[in-house]
Amino acid sequence: MSVQKSLARKIATFALPLTLLTLGACATPFKADVARFQTMPAPQGQTFFIEAADPRDRGGLEFSQYAALVSQKLAAQGYQPASSRDSASLIVTLDYGVDSGREKIYTTPGMYGGFGRPWGPWGFRSRYWYGFHDPFWWDPWDYPEVRSYTYYTSYLDMTINRAGTGQRLFEGKARARSRTDSLPQLVPNLVEAMFTNFPGRSGEEVKITIPPPSKG
Repeated sequence: MSVQKSLARKIATFALPLTLLTLGACATPFKADVARFQTMPAPQGQTFFIEAADPRDRGGLEFSQYAALVSQKLAAQGYQPASSRDSASLIVTLDYGVDSGREKIYTTPGMYGGFGRPWGPWGFRSRYWYGFHDPFWWDPWDYPEVRSYTYYTSYLDMTINRAGTGQRLFEGKARARSRTDSLPQLVPNLVEAMFTNFPGRSGEEVKITIPPPSKG
């Protein structure tokens, strides 16, 4: 077998596990930092109305989708959606968004950690392994690689006030870093994190992990 074919086979042997690892890492959990401050009353028939903090989002289809998720979570807690703002006893305000991203630079070692290729015409770890006469002594795979990626920081802020008096009953903030800036993907996860063990212990910041959707 020629050196070229042998080399190609060895490359494929090393590359296959790396490919499988990359594919397996695609579905990663969603991690968020959640801080909540609350004096929420126990559910006793209170009704709620959800509105956007940004007036430009009010009535929008995207906001309506996120508001529906929050409404389901509050209803599961025992609160009831109101037909209008005027008839609600609780006013829920939502604000959400994602930044423009930041670049993260990191260094990875060469494929063989800087020790040269594990093969050559003189066999595995030959006597020329560290010698100047090794024909493979210069190998770009053995040098560290500088790589970069962009990460985004998303947020969901939620407040609940008592209607009429404006008394603040709940303040919640959820923050997360991700490789995507897609709000339709991020906001549902932030909502899930916000309502994990809702309303939470007042003044406590917790790390919430949302498992990825199951396949199929």
